[in-house]
Amino acid sequence: MSISSETLAATLAETRALALAVRRHVIDMAWRSKGPHVGTALSCTDYLAVLYGAVLRLDPWTERDIFILSKGHGAMSLYGTLAAKGIIDAALLEGYCQDRGSLPGHLDRFTAPGIEVSAGSLGHGFNVGLGLAHAFKLQGCDRKVYVVIGDGELQEGSIWEGLLFAAKLGLDNFTVLLDRNDLQGYGRPSELCSIEPVAEKIAAFGWDVAEVDGHNHGAIIKAVTAPRRGLPRFIVGRTVKGKGVSFMEDQLVWHYFVVTDEHRRQALEELR
Repeated sequence: MSISSETLAATLAETRALALAVRRHVIDMAWRSKGPHVGTALSCTDYLAVLYGAVLRLDPWTERDIFILSKGHGAMSLYGTLAAKGIIDAALLEGYCQDRGSLPGHLDRFTAPGIEVSAGSLGHGFNVGLGLAHAFKLQGCDRKVYVVIGDGELQEGSIWEGLLFAAKLGLDNFTVLLDRNDLQGYGRPSELCSIEPVAEKIAAFGWDVAEVDGHNHGAIIKAVTAPRRGLPRFIVGRTVKGKGVSFMEDQLVWHYFVVTDEHRRQALEELR
């Protein structure tokens, strides 16, 4: 996809504004719920802002491209994005992770539009996306599938089976974005069960691979929209857990810590 510098500048302004709005939603949801995973949600926010702000075909809705957040514990990022884009009512966010509330801590596809897959058991969303991409190919339609996975999630064997199969099928309508923040529930993947050299491994499985700064919107757009060679695309995005809030960045504790009144005040001050 080739676009003018003026169009790109306008697009980047839109995606950056969207990312900021989503991060503010995430902080508020985490604060109201007193639940975990705020760092996880902030880590992948830029991916979602780019996809929903510049890449996904959403109209008509019945022919939309499909987005799946396979790392379902990052649900707040998807809820915030859907609200910021007007796909769901922002009032639903107030019921996030509440007793008799509206939105669960892990994704449930029956709760709201735009939640395509119930996720939380890691490794599943990737292969659901693969199946959908294959189905679209068989139907002869031009719908595309995009999936965000975590680097801890990439330790799941089911994903490696799918990596082999997607390349075999030549699914050039299937894009996977890796949230490579090097922090999972109990430490750093690079120390617990390393996936490196991840780009070389995925390429050896027959994928078209790109490595980017996972918070650089221009780089993400370029990697996602580059011409295809008849292969599925895998984007390795180097990201930072808790991105956007200085005291949360690259801190394992924000996989679990709750957002207090003071945390919220500090975070929203930085996200003005």
